[in-house]
Amino acid sequence: QVQLVESGGGLVQAGGSLRLSCAASGLTLRSYAMGWFRQAPGKEREFVATINWSGGSTHYADSVKGRFTISRDNAKNMVYLQMNSLKPEDTAVYYCARGGGPKVVWPQLAGAEYDYWGQGTQVTVSS
Repeated sequence: QVQLVESGGGLVQAGGSLRLSCAASGLTLRSYAMGWFRQAPGKEREFVATINWSGGSTHYADSVKGRFTISRDNAKNMVYLQMNSLKPEDTAVYYCARGGGPKVVWPQLAGAEYDYWGQGTQVTVSS
């Protein structure tokens, strides 16, 4: 079964940290860019962060720059999102997604450029 599965979400107080993980089964992540997106209640899905296929380059939304770090372990077929200094406005369902291969122009900021998506993990930040 081809799927991406996110984990690590939860309830945290403002200023706290969480680490999200994205595990792949039935598909390889090794040669593909990966991204994290989020969707808050009543809002459209928005780009959070992306990492290129090798892990050598990252790109972040301005709203999370300096607080979030995306990383990957290609040997384990895993992608991570370390979230520090969390704010109530970070509350959302977070999704990981697989982007394009090495020949695709990076960074990819639009959800339409990603082909596989996880089911999401809820992150709630209390004030």
